[in-house]
Amino acid sequence: MAQASIVTRDLDKIAEPTGNVYESLVVVGKRSRQIAADLKEELNSKLAEFASSVDNLEEIFENREQIEISKFYERMPKPSTTAMEEFLEDKVMFRKPEEEE
Repeated sequence: MAQASIVTRDLDKIAEPTGNVYESLVVVGKRSRQIAADLKEELNSKLAEFASSVDNLEEIFENREQIEISKFYERMPKPSTTAMEEFLEDKVMFRKPEEEE
């Protein structure tokens, strides 16, 4: 069964690691962008293997490998969901610059 796209979260659990729910969401957002960038780079490298220098209509419809790879990445969990799960499981390292001084 597929995961629901909308999940109710406990704000106290989200705020616990940083002491502030907004700071926690900033950390999750930054991690989400990192995950999205990695996935995009990975997808582009896989699709580049099948890219051709000649674009004609027949090749566009015949390239099933690219379509299957794209569908696989579309079915993956969203980067924001993955980032939130990592954050709640203490798998994300973060630091506050003002505390380092």
